[in-house]
Amino acid sequence: MSRIGKSLINLPDKVSVTVADNVVTVKGPKGELTQKIENGFELKQEGNQVEIVRASEEKDVRSKHGLYRSLINNMVVGVSTGYTVVQEFVGVGYRVNVTGQNVEMALGFSHAIVFQLPKEIHAEAKSERGSNPILTMTSIDKQLLGQVAAKIRSFRKPEPYKGKGIRFQNEQLRRKAGKSAGK
Repeated sequence: MSRIGKSLINLPDKVSVTVADNVVTVKGPKGELTQKIENGFELKQEGNQVEIVRASEEKDVRSKHGLYRSLINNMVVGVSTGYTVVQEFVGVGYRVNVTGQNVEMALGFSHAIVFQLPKEIHAEAKSERGSNPILTMTSIDKQLLGQVAAKIRSFRKPEPYKGKGIRFQNEQLRRKAGKSAGK
């Protein structure tokens, strides 16, 4: 039995889980999320705990047991507390501005990069003199937030020699020494 799949999901106050036609809907104070699940799984709710039970022992069903438990748990955490990703822009002249759902970034190219955020994500930029610009994004959808953060990071990945680029806050980079001087 899947160790992750058999663990229970605790529901906080004001969070409800409903299933209709293999679509799980989680409602909470921050919003509502839906996830389609395959046949072979059912949700059993007892009080404020939800358990995902599989109907058969087929290999395909067994392999997705923990996946669906994790997806539903991420939805519960998202609608109750939400998720936050903080990215730091390290480099001379690197800037970030947020205007509505557009993120404008100056990353050392000849032009500024404008990235359109999905409507589910709220972003704000902070720039202080003497420190690196910071982009903070919040959302209730963990999967979408991670995907958008990875896309923004891909515009200028941190390089190992000087450490310039877009990195997640508190991310440890493996730095390289570079060339040593000749004889």
